[in-house]
Amino acid sequence: MKIPIRCFLLGGILLTGYISNAQNFSLGARGGLSIPNLSAGGSAETPLNSGYSSRLGPDFGVFGEYKVSKLFSLEVMIEYSSQGGKKNGYQALTTPAEYYQQNPQLPPYLYATYNSEAKLNYLMVPILAKFGWNFGKTSPWRVYVDAGPFAGFNVSAKQVTSGNSNVYLDPEMQQQISPGPQSFDGTTDIKDQIHTFNFGIEGNVGLSYAFGTNDIFVEGGGNYGFLNIQKGSANGKNNTGAATAMIGYAYWFGKK
Repeated sequence: MKIPIRCFLLGGILLTGYISNAQNFSLGARGGLSIPNLSAGGSAETPLNSGYSSRLGPDFGVFGEYKVSKLFSLEVMIEYSSQGGKKNGYQALTTPAEYYQQNPQLPPYLYATYNSEAKLNYLMVPILAKFGWNFGKTSPWRVYVDAGPFAGFNVSAKQVTSGNSNVYLDPEMQQQISPGPQSFDGTTDIKDQIHTFNFGIEGNVGLSYAFGTNDIFVEGGGNYGFLNIQKGSANGKNNTGAATAMIGYAYWFGKK
């Protein structure tokens, strides 16, 4: 895995260096909302890694764009991206060690009603091919689409839980095994359980407005990681992905 990572970063560095010495390039920043979720399917699905819904988090980044032609440009970005998901209410949990001490025959999963949120944050480096069309020859309005691969690096991973609930042996919650309601309030650092590297694809659709050498834009899009994020299989396997909504600004150098 180290060779692909180095090649990807080297390509990004070389492209960024080329952009910084070219005409018709811009530097900019964008920020907004990430709406991530965790997906699992097929044989990878377990009671622990299924049933997630979307959470909310920040997404922001800086980028350089080089315009090859009126239609096509290349964009390199460094992006902070919120990933993860949440489950609120009835759900499975890994059987705690103290329960096994009382009964070694317990199954690997127990059940309770509480809130759980996986907060995963990544530093991503997308390299995007971008196509755009002006509404007219002199119109300042432009619509565009972009897509391309990204390399992602996990910077933090926490599981945040809250609530109080009895613990049950069965999914139907008919066989209570806890002496009473248990507290689920806590934050657990799970970074050592998550792969540092991810690889995937990102894409956006946007609308920009030009005034002088400046652009402002709004865009919506998303990203999806191709690699399973967990190092082990005890908690199942998940892929990350997020929808995004952004606003941004770019300044163009040279003739646009």
